[in-house]
Amino acid sequence: MTGFFDTRVEFLKGVGPQKSALLNKELDIFTYGDLIQHYPFRYEDRTRLYKIRDINRDMTHVQVKGVIRNLAISGIGRKKRLVAVFSDDTGSIELTWFQGIQWVMKRISTGTEYVVFGRPQFFGAKASIAHPELEAYTTRHDAGGYLQPVYPTTEKLRSRYLDSKGLSKLVKALLPTAIPKIRETLPGYIRERYGLMDKAEAIRHIHFPADQKWLKLARHSLKFEELFYVQLRLLTLKLSRTEKLKGMLLKDTALLKHFYESHLPFNLTGAQKRVIKEVYSDFKSGRQMNRLLQGDVGSGKTMVAFICMLLAIGSKAQATLIAPTQILAEQHYKGLKEYAELMNMPIALLTGSSKIKARREVEAGLESGELKILVGTHAILEDRVRFENLGLAVIDEQHRFGVAQRAKLWNKGSGYMPHVLVMTATPIPRTLAMTLYGDLDLSVIDELPAGRKPIQTMHAYDNKRLKIFGFLKKQIALGRQVYIVYPLIEESEKLDLKDLMDGYESVARAFPLPEYKVSIVHGKQKPEEKEFEMQRFVKGETNIMVATTVIEVGVNVPNASVMVIENAERFGLAQLHQLRGRVGRGADQSYCILMTKYELSKDSRTRIDTMVRTNDGFEIADTDLKLRGPGDIEGTRQSGLADLLITDLSKDEEILKIARDAARETLDSDPGLSLPEHREIRQQVDSIRKNVINWSRIS
Repeated sequence: MTGFFDTRVEFLKGVGPQKSALLNKELDIFTYGDLIQHYPFRYEDRTRLYKIRDINRDMTHVQVKGVIRNLAISGIGRKKRLVAVFSDDTGSIELTWFQGIQWVMKRISTGTEYVVFGRPQFFGAKASIAHPELEAYTTRHDAGGYLQPVYPTTEKLRSRYLDSKGLSKLVKALLPTAIPKIRETLPGYIRERYGLMDKAEAIRHIHFPADQKWLKLARHSLKFEELFYVQLRLLTLKLSRTEKLKGMLLKDTALLKHFYESHLPFNLTGAQKRVIKEVYSDFKSGRQMNRLLQGDVGSGKTMVAFICMLLAIGSKAQATLIAPTQILAEQHYKGLKEYAELMNMPIALLTGSSKIKARREVEAGLESGELKILVGTHAILEDRVRFENLGLAVIDEQHRFGVAQRAKLWNKGSGYMPHVLVMTATPIPRTLAMTLYGDLDLSVIDELPAGRKPIQTMHAYDNKRLKIFGFLKKQIALGRQVYIVYPLIEESEKLDLKDLMDGYESVARAFPLPEYKVSIVHGKQKPEEKEFEMQRFVKGETNIMVATTVIEVGVNVPNASVMVIENAERFGLAQLHQLRGRVGRGADQSYCILMTKYELSKDSRTRIDTMVRTNDGFEIADTDLKLRGPGDIEGTRQSGLADLLITDLSKDEEILKIARDAARETLDSDPGLSLPEHREIRQQVDSIRKNVINWSRIS
């Protein structure tokens, strides 16, 4: 059965080797299974025939029945076009063709009744349709019409007659032989409980739906099935890990209580306390923890990490924190050292640039167990770095840290795999977190520490630059520092952007020496130059840092209270939010100013308005998901997302929740999927090739 869907697409009538090679390259369609799961992304409504008088400017497409009254060629040379007057009993419109004029003239005639479909355009009060689809009227058009599927395609495919209609013909040719071979993948009781169609019927109606009701049901059924298997895979991973992998028991809270009573510098927020309880519950469960901690910049993740380290160290274990860059590792080290010293606790830093003598001291301290906390970069993962008893590994910014690297970390445990706490400041919408990190437990810090003022965000057009510079001068006079961020280093002919060097010169003119001092940082500088300029800013030797996005994940400068983002329309929402998080680190009121040109696209305006309206990272991430789709969201493991064939994570949260519940119930009642009622699920999982992530695929 699987063999049929593994048949190469070139063997389908109408394809052949050349078109097959194009389908392989352009759309990743290699087999019958790939073609039948190349789903339409929208449908043109051919169910209704409009009268010409009812056509209005709000319509994207219309279908009209009428007669061609007149045909004429007008214009010469490149302006030559064929114009037809098309009428019904309520009025007339123009149909125009700019290409293939002779071909069209041979196939249409005046006085014949046609059904025309196309996009109406208005010139004054007069409507016209350019390059309409035209077919002779038959009684089929009165019998309710149909929904025309529109398939994703490419320019290269269109040039070989594999436009949406061409793909539709191939699917239509394949369906009659494919439908009887489609195996049911979900048990009857699940289909009945969640109101799902049979798989074969769902496939038929997703391509050629009888009406909107059938289309809705087919979509729902296929989305549920897809998400059910995504969640089943993730929950199976989690189940096998929690069953097989024992975690070190870390129960001693004496060290933690001492820190709470004597040295805690501020009261924890309710969200921080909740996360610490969740981690402690994992520590004393006997199972290895794998937990994702999400929290906006400045929400207090580092303090949570330190308290969790105290729980580990109090139970005679060691802890490590790994950051993606040297700058971040040093920042974490500086923050944690302050607390560790209060507790007389040995802590060290290890990065790629650590000197040999310091490295040897660190390695010896780790192996003897004397060194309790090690902060560093990926240098910690080297084989020569061995812990006496590693109990907790904290990883900052998961998306920079691959699975292979995490596996190296697991091997550093002595008899037990260390508990893992993954921290990210990239807010991930709940639907995405459940789909990408469903094998990790999720904790969220969703409130800022007391006394932290929300950052005020403003939008200003380029013509208000002098006013903005005046505001910056007032802030500098108050002793504050300023970031000014540009999207590019060099001029680009394609993008009308102020490049960094131009920007730097105009800032230097507006803020002249000796009264003002300006740093510049960008990706083309040598690391030591970059570090030198960063440190000048950190020490307060310069008032303004002009930079590219290299500062997105970077130093903590509590005195920097203003962030100006030039050409803000060129940045994604996640990046704007990350950049804004560079300010607001101190007690002063902080500001983020988004500078843009006057003409903005609809999406750009939505991004800017969202930033001005809210500081909530999760609301911003949700908007970002709706605007860009899941594949582009920063901080996601791309594999598994590209594999979703029909689900839209920005819209399908409800289906995701019920599919996850169904998958969880299935595994709770039958972890090995060995009961007779789960035969279809077992067969589906077993029949899928190991390298295919999405278990719902046909082959």
